[in-house]
Amino acid sequence: MMGKKIQITGFVLLAFVQLLIPAKMIWEQEHILKKGTEYKFKTAPVDPNDPFRGKYITLSYEASSFNVANEMDWEYGQTIYVVLTTDQKGFAKIASITSEVPEGTEAYVEGSILFVTRNGSNQVTIGYPFDRFYMEESKAQPAEITYRNSQRDTTTTTYALVRIKNGKAVLKDVLIDGVPIKELVGKERTGND
Repeated sequence: MMGKKIQITGFVLLAFVQLLIPAKMIWEQEHILKKGTEYKFKTAPVDPNDPFRGKYITLSYEASSFNVANEMDWEYGQTIYVVLTTDQKGFAKIASITSEVPEGTEAYVEGSILFVTRNGSNQVTIGYPFDRFYMEESKAQPAEITYRNSQRDTTTTTYALVRIKNGKAVLKDVLIDGVPIKELVGKERTGND
């Protein structure tokens, strides 16, 4: 009888932990969305489909390369902290990068080194944790086409809204000329019906 109580107690604890972990992850994302500082990152298009993770638009950003004092101090895959500022139009730009958590500022995001030039130009390319914008499967392909077309149009401004708090980031939305891409795709779909 005692063994059965232990098994039941163990099962309940295991179930609780399995619910607690995703709940904590969701709470952290929601907390960043509510309390984080919002940055606008100008974007560029890439392949939108991953058969294992669903439909999304892969994003790359204009603020993704940075000149460093010595390229030999940086390695591919290295975790870095990107200190952010904004330009005159309100778009995110890199103020500095460091291998240590920056002190005295909350305007930073954790990223990684994607590429080091190693040719004397002292430039590194940065990978951000918010490089995929997931969408409802039926809207992902039209959104990717809309997004790609917006990138070709030099009069259009396409950017991602990202909330950042204590180095963590959540991609909130992708906008084309200030209109969320989900709305643009919805308008195109209803206009074509």
